[in-house]
Amino acid sequence: MIRIAAVGDIHLGTESQGVLRPAFETLPDRADLLLLAGDLTRLGTVEEARVVAREIKDLGVPVVAVLGNHDHHAGRPDEVAAVLEDVGAQVLEGRGTIVACGDARVGVAGTKGFGGGFAGRCAGEFGEPVMKEFVRYSRQSADALRTALEELGEQGCDARIALTHYSPVPETLAGEPLEIYPFLGSYLLAEAIDTAGADLAVHGHAHAGTENGMTTGGVRVRNVAQPVIGRAFHIYHLHPRETVPAGAARPGEDAALERSG
Repeated sequence: MIRIAAVGDIHLGTESQGVLRPAFETLPDRADLLLLAGDLTRLGTVEEARVVAREIKDLGVPVVAVLGNHDHHAGRPDEVAAVLEDVGAQVLEGRGTIVACGDARVGVAGTKGFGGGFAGRCAGEFGEPVMKEFVRYSRQSADALRTALEELGEQGCDARIALTHYSPVPETLAGEPLEIYPFLGSYLLAEAIDTAGADLAVHGHAHAGTENGMTTGGVRVRNVAQPVIGRAFHIYHLHPRETVPAGAARPGEDAALERSG
């Protein structure tokens, strides 16, 4: 059994030092890996990133993160990522990593992702250049996620996780105003996940959303935005299954994922 701790949208400011550290320090006894699903800071400043870094430094479990839209606000995402990586976190954007969780090898593919909406009600790569650029950016993020998941599959991981900030499915946005769904996620992320194959998809961003969802291909999706889960993190228990081809259905998937507080 693989124990995955996950949270997003912690939005730490310069005065937030120590808010999450006591809970995070319990992780070695409870989890094998901590996933951070973006919006780790409020305004994306280096000073705020340093606060986050001190919260996650030397936790005793690997930390894998993606950045969110707030982490881009100050226009310094590379510096924010570098501060987190300096304390040992892996910050992913369009790539994957393999983490040892006991005897299991867990592959995590990460991207911030972007908006655009969902099948039947989505933006198209047509018209004004700025609209084409918007959709093209979403497509490029999804393509990079798919490639990273496929490469992890080729490396024989015991489990694969898609880590994003924006949502791949509308189900985990339930509770948010319908009018802003296009700014909360994109179906292109779900297509990438289903095409490449994954055991779990984790995202944040939708503060008023819902925790549980699923892609059309049957991959479990969890919205771990802190306002949704209401605690420092949730822990999900993954039960590795036999390797299957990318995109193929996994029999008995209902038993493959459990959650604990």
